[in-house]
Amino acid sequence: MTKDGSFSLKSNYFNETFHSGSGALNEALTKFICPSQIEIFKEESTIRILDVCFGLGYNSAALLDALQQTSIKAKWLGLEIDPRPLDLALKEKDFQNLWSTNILSILQSLRKHSQWNNDWSEGLLLWGDARKMIKAISKTWKADLVFLDAFSPTHCPELWTEEFLSKLAKLLSPGGRIITYCRAAAVRASLRRSGLQIFSIKPSQFTQNNWSEGTIAISSDNKNVNNAKDQPWQLLSPMEEEHLLTRAATPYRDLSGADKPCEIIDRRKIEQFHSNLKVTSDWRRRWFN
Repeated sequence: MTKDGSFSLKSNYFNETFHSGSGALNEALTKFICPSQIEIFKEESTIRILDVCFGLGYNSAALLDALQQTSIKAKWLGLEIDPRPLDLALKEKDFQNLWSTNILSILQSLRKHSQWNNDWSEGLLLWGDARKMIKAISKTWKADLVFLDAFSPTHCPELWTEEFLSKLAKLLSPGGRIITYCRAAAVRASLRRSGLQIFSIKPSQFTQNNWSEGTIAISSDNKNVNNAKDQPWQLLSPMEEEHLLTRAATPYRDLSGADKPCEIIDRRKIEQFHSNLKVTSDWRRRWFN
């Protein structure tokens, strides 16, 4: 149980929790739903969503919960390798009580049938390694929102590689956005090289001592991107831009699309060792000491 009263899990395999201790639901709202800005979508329109690493379902459930208060329709795809998190969550009364009857019905349908279809939304959950399952998505299917919520790059590097991020970028609609809690320089640099505009999610009232809640990468086809005060994001600060010039920005690489995590990590360490980029520790001393 997290501090906001919402249920979460820890993965022994990845040795990492699914959410921060401050709150699983709060994290979904702050780092994914608010940056989605569903208010900018026209009424009666259809939003296409890709949820990479569906997990317990918080991000998509919270988004669908917000959408059902509007006349906006949703077409949803999810990628997930392990059915156990959703199964465990749906057995918890505290988790069930977070959602309306409609949303709970969607989650239960995903658990039982890997899909749902109602009068305002439809969805399909593809089970398996996201690197393989992403190939099953039609090249003509374009996402307005991509939620990337994999375990951290040091624990799950295969879903933060330049190759995988490039595939996600190609699935974006004009003006579409990739939203992630991750602010790692390697990830941001790869997203920028994929042709996306990079922004930092503004710290919330719960994390005032933090410098970013994550990253939004927006298709360069969007000519309406600005840095207005009411946006949930902001331009990268000089500190964040400098971070992209250090060895921390060395990308994770997976040319085969099937490399083991240890192979990806070791390859990056070798590239960092031979890199001409600034030493990351110098950057850290400059900005945090």
